[in-house]
Amino acid sequence: MLRLVVVAVAAIGLMLFVAFVVSRLLGTRTRGMSIRMQVFLALAVIVGAFAFGLGLMVIDRIEARAVRIATQAADDEAAAIAGIVAGEMDRTDIALDRIAQRLELERARGADLRMVLLDADGKRLFPRQQSIELEPGVVVMDAPIDVRGRSRGSVRVVKPTVVMRNLLADMAPTVLVISLVLGAAAALAAAWIGREIAQPIEALVAFSERASMGERSAAPPPVFGREVMRLSRSLDSMRRQLEGRPFVETFAADLSHELKNPVAAIRASAEVLEDSALEEPEQARRFVARIREATARIERLLSELLSLARIEARGAEAFERVDLGQLTRRTLDALGDASARIEFRVDGDARVRGDSGWLQRAVSNLVDNALAHSPAGTKVRVRIERKDSVELCVENDGEIPSYVRERVFRRFVTTRGDKGGSGLGLAIVRAVAEAHGGHAELVAAGPPAVGFKLSLPPG
Repeated sequence: MLRLVVVAVAAIGLMLFVAFVVSRLLGTRTRGMSIRMQVFLALAVIVGAFAFGLGLMVIDRIEARAVRIATQAADDEAAAIAGIVAGEMDRTDIALDRIAQRLELERARGADLRMVLLDADGKRLFPRQQSIELEPGVVVMDAPIDVRGRSRGSVRVVKPTVVMRNLLADMAPTVLVISLVLGAAAALAAAWIGREIAQPIEALVAFSERASMGERSAAPPPVFGREVMRLSRSLDSMRRQLEGRPFVETFAADLSHELKNPVAAIRASAEVLEDSALEEPEQARRFVARIREATARIERLLSELLSLARIEARGAEAFERVDLGQLTRRTLDALGDASARIEFRVDGDARVRGDSGWLQRAVSNLVDNALAHSPAGTKVRVRIERKDSVELCVENDGEIPSYVRERVFRRFVTTRGDKGGSGLGLAIVRAVAEAHGGHAELVAAGPPAVGFKLSLPPG
């Protein structure tokens, strides 16, 4: 019963394993074949061919050994029986056909006599009813019956090899279990080898994606292996070479786009004032207000750009121990009436090392961004907790459009361009985080909630 259960479990496991491999192979038609699958297929072919060849060799050797043993046993037994019959004929002078009759009587009583008795002319005397030497899976050996130097006939002994064949059939479940074990071992080895090969490549892919997103502090991950190390150095060299002119061109294009609207508003208002609005004080004040609003937007944009350039070029200069919880509390209190919409709590030690001015700027930008993008009357949730790093999480109700999510920390990316948003607040948050050895990330894009996290090394 136990053997049947083992065979059933092994067969089911083998079928599931084959189905899993086939499904992964079908998936490679659209996604391409991964390194792990390539390694697994190579190991599977090698292990399968080895197991198949070893099985064939074992079966062949067992069959050959079975035939040889049966042949030797039949030869010895035929010689022994021939000697006994010859001795009996010499001692009693009995005829060979009389001995055949005695053997028929013994056979009728239930004796299993796997032999054939032949006379001198080759005529079969025993058994008379069937020819057992013609049955499949047997070996046949003849021995002469010599009496006083004269051949009186021969004895033919038949030995079956079916016992060994049954043994081979009994070995099939064991072979099935061994095949499953070898397949599982190949899968585990392929998973381990594939991971060791694919992991540094995936790390380099993540590094290139971070660099393409504008993360200036992105550094190539530590990798091993001569070829992978060369690839890492090549990617980092390419990043350094490409971040020059294309960055300046993109920055100039984005800046000109941001300045185009306020400059156009100033020019239009000035033209109207020059034409006729100076004679009408009410219209003049309205256009002067537009000019002031546009110039204020330009000044704010230039100030934000200057701050961003300073933190990216120089980093945080005055490092000191700062309690991020107290700093956040002071930032929230400075918001006045808007602070009533904020829920704030601190879990654990929130001390970090950094520039308190820049950290306050980053916290203020995150909170202002949450207040500006959350529906009126809803709460903004600010939480600081200590894990491996000190994490400041700012969450508000709402949703970030899908086309902005991947670029939310880039310069001039904003969903409030018509309301004066510069698109530099989150870029400054990221630059401050990187200058302090941390990082900023979007952890939830909604709905129902949008969440940003600022992670800093503990102080």
